Amino acid sequence: MKWSRPCACIQDGGAEDSPSLPASSQSCQGDSFFPRLLWHLREKWKLHGLFEISSEHEHYDLICMIKAGLRDAIQVSVDHPSRQPLKEEDFTSVVTQPHEGFEMTTMAGPVFAHFRRFLGLEEKDYQNSLSSSHCFLQFISNSKSKANFFLTNDKRFFLKTQDKWEVQFLLSKLALYINHLHEYPHSLLVKFMGIHSIKVAREKKKYFIIMQSIFYPDNRITERFDIKGCRVSRWTEPLPEDSHIIMVLKDLNFEGRTISLGSQRNWFIKQMELDTTFLRNLNVLDYSLLVAFQKLHLDEKQPRKNVLSRIAKSVQGAWGEASSVPYMVSDRQSRYVRKSTISSLRRSKAYNLAAHNCRLLPDVPNALHTLDGPEHRYFIGIIDFFTIYNLRKRIEFLWKSILHPGGSFSTVHPTRYASRLCQWVEAHTV
Repeated sequence: MKWSRPCACIQDGGAEDSPSLPASSQSCQGDSFFPRLLWHLREKWKLHGLFEISSEHEHYDLICMIKAGLRDAIQVSVDHPSRQPLKEEDFTSVVTQPHEGFEMTTMAGPVFAHFRRFLGLEEKDYQNSLSSSHCFLQFISNSKSKANFFLTNDKRFFLKTQDKWEVQFLLSKLALYINHLHEYPHSLLVKFMGIHSIKVAREKKKYFIIMQSIFYPDNRITERFDIKGCRVSRWTEPLPEDSHIIMVLKDLNFEGRTISLGSQRNWFIKQMELDTTFLRNLNVLDYSLLVAFQKLHLDEKQPRKNVLSRIAKSVQGAWGEASSVPYMVSDRQSRYVRKSTISSLRRSKAYNLAAHNCRLLPDVPNALHTLDGPEHRYFIGIIDFFTIYNLRKRIEFLWKSILHPGGSFSTVHPTRYASRLCQWVEAHTV
């Protein structure tokens, strides 16, 4: 399904013009109360899927302000691009921009600007997607999370509301996260694009993160799964096959299926080990492995003729446009530079692709989260690694051990959680 209706809160000029706030953001008009009440009931009833955030939607005013705030926030890095090495103060940078009726705050802006360039994402493209003249979408899932999920109209980026402590946790681990992606640039960890907060007059401050959508492009995806490697409470009642509602299934729904990767299976298992080891060292658990299936067309199964361009893309994806910028790494690492050709890279031996578990990326959008098998294309990534194994989780583990003796549930020690998820991958891939 395509969503392309213009959003009234953004003028047709898009990111080039300053977004204007709707009249309803300045005063709550009576004729909009009833439609918004219906939207609230729809969310309460937990209908699942994508809903257009048009002027009747309960979050319409908020999204209009977020678009306006993000347009100006990203404009800072558009106007002042930097290729200087990141400094410690970049990770603690906080910039607040006032707007009519609200304030937008950007945290660690220089770090994320560098990271986006590392991924080969142009700032103007990023800005245009987030301040598009077309309506955002809301994704209502069967997740237990109370967070709101918003999706840009082109479905490239998710905006997810977060608690303050979750934002603080991510910021405290941001240097480690950047270094891990620098060390293993084909990592399956979700790619965070930015951290922001918005303070609307007379309302509580809201925090949100922006991340790349793992399921992009989604127009041919047939099934989606959220995998935690356990069994307790890991079943979702499937919808009829002719339903257009997007449903994310769980571990028990996956039984009888396999991820058929052929020669890429070993790479996948190795990268899962690397990524889950990183998460184990962060002392976190309860993260998910997202997996989506897409049937390959006949022409997509044929041997690719563009091998050289794929190799070039893989090197670009491995070292990126900003690869000469050290992300608080050692002096030895900071001497690495990206070479313009494959042959010069081979001669320099400056960056050992195999040692950093790099693979031959497919020539598709969202290549870092796309793996092609003989019959299917898989969209795969790891999300939601904010849950710390603290005293509360230790008590929850003891309680669930009593409730589910011998059962497999999500609240376990991070070492056990990581190894169990890797075991699931080994058992369900061929």
